[in-house]
Amino acid sequence: MRIVVACDHAGFTIKDAVVEAIKSEGHEVLDMGTFNKDRVDFPDFAEKAGRVIIRGEAERGVVICGSGIGVNITLNKMKGIYASLCMDTYSAHQGVEHDDMNVLCLGGQIIGPELAKEMVRSFLNAKHIDLDRYNNRINKFKAIENEFFK
Repeated sequence: MRIVVACDHAGFTIKDAVVEAIKSEGHEVLDMGTFNKDRVDFPDFAEKAGRVIIRGEAERGVVICGSGIGVNITLNKMKGIYASLCMDTYSAHQGVEHDDMNVLCLGGQIIGPELAKEMVRSFLNAKHIDLDRYNNRINKFKAIENEFFK
């Protein structure tokens, strides 16, 4: 898979660990920045990552800011992006399996590099479980999305 990665200055602290974990699982990284600790605005980088997925240039993304909350909010404003802030490995894979999550949001000031690696691996190795109970729920939130993103 091709995985887009983006972060702001506060997420830069764990970005290398995230990239390392993606590559160690045999995936390609599309790095949208930032490339240093200079202060930048997280919505700019979250949007770049979301657009890459919407255009079909990457299957999934990992986007990082200080808390993970800002990038999560930004990404979920984009039709076709299903992002979630995760703090543990269970949520990182369950979001894909049950909810077809396509972007993992992380807080660079909340979790360390080793947990970030474990979460990224959990996210990347997860596959959506094709069962009616999950698909029905996904169809419901996509119907809400379609209503509000006209």
